[in-house]
Order: sequence, then C-alpha cells, then structure tokens
Amino acid sequence: MIFLQLFLTFFKIGLFGFGGGYAMLSLIQDEVVVKHLWMSSSEFTDIIAISQMTPGPIGINAATFVGYTAVVNEGLSPAWGVVGSLLATGSQLLPSFILMFIISKFLMKYREHPSVKAVFSILRPLIIGLLASAALILMNKENFGSPKETPIPFAYSILVFLFAFFAINRWKINPIYVLVICGVAGGLFYGFMPI
Repeated sequence: MIFLQLFLTFFKIGLFGFGGGYAMLSLIQDEVVVKHLWMSSSEFTDIIAISQMTPGPIGINAATFVGYTAVVNEGLSPAWGVVGSLLATGSQLLPSFILMFIISKFLMKYREHPSVKAVFSILRPLIIGLLASAALILMNKENFGSPKETPIPFAYSILVFLFAFFAINRWKINPIYVLVICGVAGGLFYGFMPI
C-alpha cells in the first residue's frame, strides 16, 4: 500500500509542483509530514539538508530520500527503501515528462496566443509564492533554534541569515563565497558552542 501511496503522492507533486525544486518543498512537506505522517518534521529537515548537499535538483533529491525514508519508517527493509526511492523519484518526474512532451508539440506554434500569455502571467506570481513558502518551511526550530530554548544559537542563526541576505543582495558577493563563509562560521560556532 505504501508504494501506491508514494506513486500517487509524488505524481501529484510532480504535476502541481510549478517553480522547480524549492517550490516543491512545501508540497512535499505537507504530503509526507502532515498528511501521511511518513516522517517527523525533524527528519524532513534532515532530508532537505542532504538534498541540498547532493548533486542535482533539490526536489528530485528530496523525493529520492523521502521515498527511502517513508518505506523504511513503515517497517520494510532498506532494500524496499531503494524501491521506494526509485518509485518516488520516477513518479515525480513522470508528469513533467508527459507535460513537456505535449507542450513541446504545441508551445512553439501557439506561444503568442493570448491564452498562453494569460497562463504564464498567472504562473509567475504563483511560483514566487511557492518559493516563499519553501523559504518559510526552512525557517523552523530545527534550522534556526528557538529564542526561548536556545537563545544564543537562535541569535547566531539570525545573524548568519542576515549576513547571507545582505552579502548576496546588497554587497553582490558571489553566492558560492557566501556559502563557504557561512559554512565556516557555522562550523566554528557549533564546533565550540555546547548546545
């Protein structure tokens, strides 16, 4: 039963996950943590961190790790977890493949049509909203700490976040350098800070 649920869930996410991987995170989180209870919020946060570190699109990586974790958390063996990974990844990619195949046949022919332009004008703000939702999901207790329970790590997380925001948007520092600086700062802080 878990495999059918994985297929239907990730097919739906692939079908309605406009805006790429980060936009899909809120949909994935809602399905796997809230609706199906396949994992905890903390496990999902760990999966997002791993998905960001591995090569490839974050939405696809997340589907792969969620498929494995969901099956193993249901009590099946890790070998079945690999099947869950493949199923979740494949079912998330399937709608995109089908839609792109159909769209590629017609988009070039009708791209200047008013209906096509209207659809794209609707999708642009929708994608921005999905990306904002993904950012808000990652601003949780597991990533930032809590001002009541862990005030010093929480304040440090906010400072690192503000530095990264201004470094990229205002000072125009290369995002790769910002990642390295924040990673080193976090490693030093959490390496010396007893939590």
